[in-house]
Amino acid sequence: MASTGKPNIHLYSASTANGIKASILLEELGLPYEVTQIDISKNTQKEPWFLKINPNGRIPALTDTFDDGKQIRIFESGSMLQYLVDRYDQDHKVSYPHGSREYWEVNNWLMWQMGGLGPMQGQAVHFNRFTPTKIEYGVTRYVNETRRLYRTLDDHLKATTSGYIVGDKVTIADIACWGWASAAHWSGIDLDEFPAVKSWMYKLLKRPGFETGRHVPTRNTFLDMLNQSTEEIEVQAAPYLEWVQNSMKDDAEK
Repeated sequence: MASTGKPNIHLYSASTANGIKASILLEELGLPYEVTQIDISKNTQKEPWFLKINPNGRIPALTDTFDDGKQIRIFESGSMLQYLVDRYDQDHKVSYPHGSREYWEVNNWLMWQMGGLGPMQGQAVHFNRFTPTKIEYGVTRYVNETRRLYRTLDDHLKATTSGYIVGDKVTIADIACWGWASAAHWSGIDLDEFPAVKSWMYKLLKRPGFETGRHVPTRNTFLDMLNQSTEEIEVQAAPYLEWVQNSMKDDAEK
């Protein structure tokens, strides 16, 4: 699905593990784009204008001008990554030709992140940081499952010769996983347990596209937490606990 026109990409996002995926890819591809910061703490993502872009009321999302000259909306971070490489990465800077063995392997790991690492680590964060009282079963269940997933990725990276998830170059598989790895400490995971993952994470951070893209639309502070104690992280999480609980209540009442 090669593009027949110039990009007219408008990104709507926040500096979260999911939110920085598209901006990293856009920077890696050198594509022009506009960005609007979505303040999820104020539930901007649930306002009517945004629901026209993403009816699920979550970030990130983007709009673009499609080949028919009309606006197209793309939501869900994995779909956005696939759209951008399918449409704009004709030189395969960060992708492989459609239908190739590597293409499907990238797809494997993208789905692994979308269906496994992201949801499980997200629950680990929730039960570690955002419940009024600690529910040890929830903490244990999701932290252990997240650790298992990082072990899977660590074993895979140890077996590669390139240090990338697929083949000999960075792909959307790496981009999809990177933001979550950078936020592992926030969920109670110590990446020192997974040296290949940690080495991969910092290797990618040396790329200008990752360093610039992770700070869109605002400065990303996940890596700052690596030197913070559990107590310091809990202090940072405290202001968001009430918002999380209120958002859950609002969603349940609709």
